[in-house]
Amino acid sequence: MTVKDVIENSSDETEVIAVADGYEPYPAIKEHPRVRVIYLDKSIGQRAAVNLAVSQSSAKYMMKLDAHCAVDKDFDLKLMADCEPDWTVIPRMYNLRAYDWKCYGCGKKKQQGRTFSCCGPVKKKMIWKPKRVYSDFMRFDNNLIFQYWRSFKKRPEAKNDIVDLMCAIGACWFMERDRYLYLEGLDEAHGSWGNVGVEIACKSWLSGGKQVVNRKTWFSHLFRTGNFKGTGHNGGTFPYPLKGSDVEKARKYSRDLWMGNKWHKQIHKLEWLVERFKPVPDWHKG
Repeated sequence: MTVKDVIENSSDETEVIAVADGYEPYPAIKEHPRVRVIYLDKSIGQRAAVNLAVSQSSAKYMMKLDAHCAVDKDFDLKLMADCEPDWTVIPRMYNLRAYDWKCYGCGKKKQQGRTFSCCGPVKKKMIWKPKRVYSDFMRFDNNLIFQYWRSFKKRPEAKNDIVDLMCAIGACWFMERDRYLYLEGLDEAHGSWGNVGVEIACKSWLSGGKQVVNRKTWFSHLFRTGNFKGTGHNGGTFPYPLKGSDVEKARKYSRDLWMGNKWHKQIHKLEWLVERFKPVPDWHKG
């Protein structure tokens, strides 16, 4: 559904490179002249898969997008229209209403999540539309863990369509491809998953560039429902088996890298970024 949605809502010159990371997509991704699928017999993880996809492209711009997402009409044109060479751009994020459960005995419905037992057969009906619940502003706390920052919208600098953004969730970002290569892509030493949004934010800001949210366009993200356990094709708890220790490994590596100001391409210290958005909850009092 994500690939189909991107093709239907993008321009004729936008290509889609989908990485099937150690699984066979179900249903299968249909052939399309603008779609290339990389099938991997063994999973290499999210970071490595993104780096692989970017290495296969020659486009001016790149956008990383999670599976199980929907996008705005002409999202690509809108993002290109407001993207400076040293920017990372995040579209406004909505929650995705991907499907409903419906009992075909009494008509009872339930929005996604786990199925339920009822008086008749319960079947899934695809919806694939954004909920009107959106998130514009995000940050990381003093343990370098992602947090939503809803109170930021009250600040004077948050009133424009393009607003500086401290952090994002890592599900979607857009930038020039050469910029991504200059930032050295995603650092696979973190491990497969965890702190991706923090990594992109720190690289964007500390390298001398910036990260912004573009509220002129959007993507819609299906958050984990707990309905599936680590399957790779149908939107479950995680897209692949994942241990808590793997997540903590990524977070520990991230804290050491950024709090220690050890990234060799940074021209600013982490403290500079925190002061840039002052006051930041967990970092500043008041």
